[in-house]
Amino acid sequence: MSAILESLTKENRILFTVHLTPAQGSRFQPTGFPDLGAATYQAGEMSCLLVESAQSMANRMESVCWDESKEKPVAALEGISFVRVEQDGHYLTSSMTEAHRLNSPYILEGKDKSFMETLKSEFACLATGPIDRKLFSKTVLKYDANALLHGLFLAKKELAGGRLRISRAISSFVEAENINVAASGGVKNDHVDPKGEAAKGFGNVPFHREEYTAQSINAYFNIDLAQIRGYGLGDKAEDMLILLGLYKIRALLDGNLRFRTACDLEVAQETITATRPKGFELPELAAIEPELKTAIQACKDSMSVTTVNYTK
Repeated sequence: MSAILESLTKENRILFTVHLTPAQGSRFQPTGFPDLGAATYQAGEMSCLLVESAQSMANRMESVCWDESKEKPVAALEGISFVRVEQDGHYLTSSMTEAHRLNSPYILEGKDKSFMETLKSEFACLATGPIDRKLFSKTVLKYDANALLHGLFLAKKELAGGRLRISRAISSFVEAENINVAASGGVKNDHVDPKGEAAKGFGNVPFHREEYTAQSINAYFNIDLAQIRGYGLGDKAEDMLILLGLYKIRALLDGNLRFRTACDLEVAQETITATRPKGFELPELAAIEPELKTAIQACKDSMSVTTVNYTK
């Protein structure tokens, strides 16, 4: 077992609360939603704000695992399973970067049906009766290990009647407490024709803007160890998935927390200690990476890299 994980053998989950602060000043811009705007709410007598949603944080934790310049997983994840999608011999996308992972239309809806047929064959025995979770999880591990952490819904009726689902085993969100609106504004200047028709992009156009201040901003992370063990994949795969989850959290916190132009945050504490189990410290990347590499190599016979050619 990884030395990092020795203290977690009897734990059901890992919970982190990480204090954040604006990198400059005190204002920040939260996530916004169509027809809603900023997601403000009351928690008792406290005014709160959703700074970053679970969906967005999942995307960010996935992105730290992918090297865009090399179009493959980062070096620490070399050998991990995923589906690479190519078009005309060139990289197009992958299961690690697609919103629905293995259920991406670029993987299942193109003219190349080879991978779809492979999945149909793998899941043929699940067409009726209860889902064999171990078999399902083993197959997902083979083709896209990250989906065992971030969740998956294979909605195709050809695949066990569209019943194949995995909920998130790792999740995160960012909230702010005791918030206040920081109202401001500006103007888009047109030095050629200040009175031009604004609807067509001409003229001076004033606008208002709402940012926020907060007494505290916290990022919350949750790794469901019980769910990971419930896959029934064995100790080697469990170690790999837990280390991968810790890697995602640490790489995100050490990396770019500039969520938007006006939302540039940074970690406001030196040591990140779990609220559950108490005393467990989030290791540094230098400690996680070698153990993660070893864990991936230990599972290499259970994983593969698959290439799918996409044409409409």
